Amino acid sequence: MPYVNKPRPYKKEYENYDGTEAVKKKRAQRNTARRLMEAAGEVSKGDGKDVDHKKALSNGGTTSKSNLRAVPASANRSFKRNSGHDLVSQTSTKERKAK
Repeated sequence: MPYVNKPRPYKKEYENYDGTEAVKKKRAQRNTARRLMEAAGEVSKGDGKDVDHKKALSNGGTTSKSNLRAVPASANRSFKRNSGHDLVSQTSTKERKAK
């Protein structure tokens, strides 16, 4: 449930989730992938594109150039995920609705 009419405990959220080693490692991998694609000229800041891993990191993918692609943010963020934010389906929401 969202926080309504009360302050959000950002410090507690960071300590319990964002500050954990696993989350820091995932964030570092995403940042590395973004820098690789920026160096290759595939993406730039503010272009509305995300760097997508063809084989998701949660499914054993790597942050190598051959596993990366630039896709619109709306397409990359619409995959079905579970409560742990891990990828459940490689089929985007738009593709599922079209079937």
